[in-house]
Amino acid sequence: MVVAWLLKDPVENLNLPNTTEPTKYVCPSDLQNCLGVEIKKFNVQNMECNPEYVCMKRTKDYKEEETSMVKGSAEESDKKIDEESREHLDVDDEVWMVLEGSGYLDIRDRCDKWIRIEIKPGDMITIPGGMYHRLVLDEKNMIKTKRLFPGSSESAALIFRPDGDNHTARRAYLARMACYN
Repeated sequence: MVVAWLLKDPVENLNLPNTTEPTKYVCPSDLQNCLGVEIKKFNVQNMECNPEYVCMKRTKDYKEEETSMVKGSAEESDKKIDEESREHLDVDDEVWMVLEGSGYLDIRDRCDKWIRIEIKPGDMITIPGGMYHRLVLDEKNMIKTKRLFPGSSESAALIFRPDGDNHTARRAYLARMACYN
């Protein structure tokens, strides 16, 4: 089961859990119902043959995918870490599937609070278009993910803050989501 909590503020080291005192957990159903974040489990082995996976890709029209391994030490990984750990939004929904390793997927609710989701192999998280988020390595410093997205050039572009604040995708997201308290 995926565990999520409100991130403490300020954060000194992004790679640590950074829970509040006491920890304020966020239940997966609240992530879904209040923020539009879908959480599922999947079998890492033979997923291309899994009918649910194939159907999800077809139904949501995900034509593009990217598999990447991010480690805390390699120079090429550092660029990927910098890009993904920087707060950004995507125009379209994006699916994150954890194949190996572990880390955190941080998301912002519409009240601008950070919620940290701990992700491990077999976790599949759908982030709605227009939601600010970032991928963060944990203390183990390694994660291998597969991302699925529609494939348009606009959907592949990362829109960083503050430029995203007035983007159509952000405004549409805020209009359809309730604030988590």
